[in-house]
Amino acid sequence: MDHFPFDGEGILRIADAKACGIDPRQIYQAERDQRLVRVMPGVYVLPVERRPEQRHRLRVLAAQLPPATVVSHSSAAVVHGLGMLRPDLDQLHLTSVRGAAGYRRKMRYLHPGRLGEDDIVEVDGVPVTSKERTAFDVARSSRWGFAGALSVFDSALRAKADRAVMEQFCLSRQAGVGVARRALALADARAENPGESWSRAQMIQAGISSPRLQTDVFDRHGTFLARPDFDWIDEAGAIKLVGEFDGLGKYLDYLRPGETAEDVIRREKEREGRLRDMEILVVRWTWKDLMARAVAALVSKNLRLVGLV
Repeated sequence: MDHFPFDGEGILRIADAKACGIDPRQIYQAERDQRLVRVMPGVYVLPVERRPEQRHRLRVLAAQLPPATVVSHSSAAVVHGLGMLRPDLDQLHLTSVRGAAGYRRKMRYLHPGRLGEDDIVEVDGVPVTSKERTAFDVARSSRWGFAGALSVFDSALRAKADRAVMEQFCLSRQAGVGVARRALALADARAENPGESWSRAQMIQAGISSPRLQTDVFDRHGTFLARPDFDWIDEAGAIKLVGEFDGLGKYLDYLRPGETAEDVIRREKEREGRLRDMEILVVRWTWKDLMARAVAALVSKNLRLVGLV
């Protein structure tokens, strides 16, 4: 593959290859041989394992944008590294700078609307909507409603987006702004991933008392034990219940050099045992529970067990 002119992002464009005197048929043959993967028409990359967000980011970087458009919505969120709840990344999302009419095609979605200068930034040479505008657009259009809005706002705040700017966007009269406004009021930068945000969304919608997020827990001797996703305390301030969202990605993020996911799970179980020794009940749930909308009932049951409801 050394003779193919990949750019600094690992992207190969047929136009660049032709300019270097390479016959495009060599590229087509490499694709048939599975030595190249097509990202979009005329654009290829090497066939290495990539997450959906990584593949979409490559599409964004490789795209030839129409005049007076910028990358927006979920595509801009990927560029900014904002977490989203199970996003649909089939299309490249763009917004018109000048308020032109939009269109929706198989691979591309141009949103109508008008953007101000402050709404546009450049990331890796690509014009995209700002973190604040991006989070607002994703929040008001997420197919997951309140949970999707809360997820992206949590992530935006964690990425140091300006809450006040997003609040100003939420004063507009655009579609979906009501859901976005409610989610932003409850957004919390301490939530570390969309699974935790969705968990909290289900609790909020069920009227469950708000948990603390990512609070350090120490034993009676002052030794650090854990930093659980959620915890609930009694009137004396003692932790009675800990809640943990168990996503596979979370375990992979916690891998130490030379470890497997099973090693991380074993460490988590040991940590849970130390919490139980302090008479703290631990409840866990997974993506399957979130999809079944079962988290609120599970948490409520355990809150009753420890006498907090």
